Amino acid sequence: MKHTDFAPYPPMGWNSWDCYGAAVNEEQLLGNALYMRDNLLEYGWNLVTCDIQWSEPNAHDVFYTPNAPLTMDEYSRLIPAPNRFPSSAGGKGFLPISRKIHEMGLLFGIHIMRGIPRQAIYQRTKIKGTDMTADMVGDPFSVCGWNSDMYGVNPHSKGAQAYYDSLFELYAEWEIDFVKVDDIAVTGAYSHEPHRNGNMPGVSEIEMIHRAIMKCGRPIILSLSPGPAPIEYAWMFSHNANMWRLTNDVWDNWTAVEHMFERCETWQGRGGDGCWPDCDMLPFGHINVNNRGGDNMCRMTHDEQITMMTLWSIFRSPLIVGAELRDNDEFTLSLLTNSDILRLNKYSHDPDQIFRTRSSAAWYSYEDDPAVGKCYVALFNLKNEPSEVSVDAKDIGGLDLCGCDLYDLWTHESSGVVGEKISKLLPAHGSVIYRVK
Repeated sequence: MKHTDFAPYPPMGWNSWDCYGAAVNEEQLLGNALYMRDNLLEYGWNLVTCDIQWSEPNAHDVFYTPNAPLTMDEYSRLIPAPNRFPSSAGGKGFLPISRKIHEMGLLFGIHIMRGIPRQAIYQRTKIKGTDMTADMVGDPFSVCGWNSDMYGVNPHSKGAQAYYDSLFELYAEWEIDFVKVDDIAVTGAYSHEPHRNGNMPGVSEIEMIHRAIMKCGRPIILSLSPGPAPIEYAWMFSHNANMWRLTNDVWDNWTAVEHMFERCETWQGRGGDGCWPDCDMLPFGHINVNNRGGDNMCRMTHDEQITMMTLWSIFRSPLIVGAELRDNDEFTLSLLTNSDILRLNKYSHDPDQIFRTRSSAAWYSYEDDPAVGKCYVALFNLKNEPSEVSVDAKDIGGLDLCGCDLYDLWTHESSGVVGEKISKLLPAHGSVIYRVK
């Protein structure tokens, strides 16, 4: 089995970061899983991911504690903090939570930082299956600029691959389905001085993680963060991972969405076949629950949120929502349960940008099932005021669309037929997406 078989469609799910930061606990994790089962599973949302710092007993908000003590086993591997995840006590790890989530018909994922715990290096704890200790494997010159938990792994140490193998052996025992690896996809990871064999550190660790997954016996989906991932390494990402971030964290402001149009333009044509360039999480609904500055509902307008969901979907990005799902309002739920939009994300192919200016953009993608349609066309108004956006029908994928019906995926209504142009007066930061049949 190839790693590309693990994620045949863009993954869809929930991640704890946007609402709980570094301090999610077992009740919150399982509570959101139950909501997903009851309200979103039928629409294809099936992945629940526990984000960063789950091994830190004292994590309590979105911030990281420098040199925080972490919960770790005898083989230098981080394990869940029992005070936050009570079912993990007695060495059970995430297995009890994983099984509860699987019983709901869902998948379970976790976040990890690349590398090996610094405290393992200081304590010289063992590497499973070897006569080596952590200090022989870690690279103290390979550090994360924003989190002090880990040192990178020295790829030239004979225990390096064994460490990653033991890590994913443990995750397979926990029945983990998805692993998000952080501090590994960002451009800076490839711009350092080359390591001793001339290879770049980010590449070496990604390749070791890929090998460990393929050896562990479980089809674990691999997601790489943060971003921006460098386009010149597209070949390497697709050879080793299923998802890789195109940007740093995206939050609930229009500027972040606007910047994504440039990222999508750069990466168009690179997704599909089990490999998915990732536009980052959807900050819809109730977020920042554990933020000291106060929590909030998504601060983008409804039109901006629709534009975000439209771009993510026609580009075929993974769809990972970050809200406290149990607080969803009617509008947020409508974004996540639009079957037409979700079909576009799952089954369309070869998305392509028709044009992009400072004021507008247009994309199209193909639909394989002629009973459903020929293609999709999305128009975006990037201005701060209402504006008409149009595209020449002849510029859409070499298709003869004259006289075809237009169906609006957001209003679920027919919008006339295709003439020489497809046009729409759109609100500020608004969009429309048509299925052409």
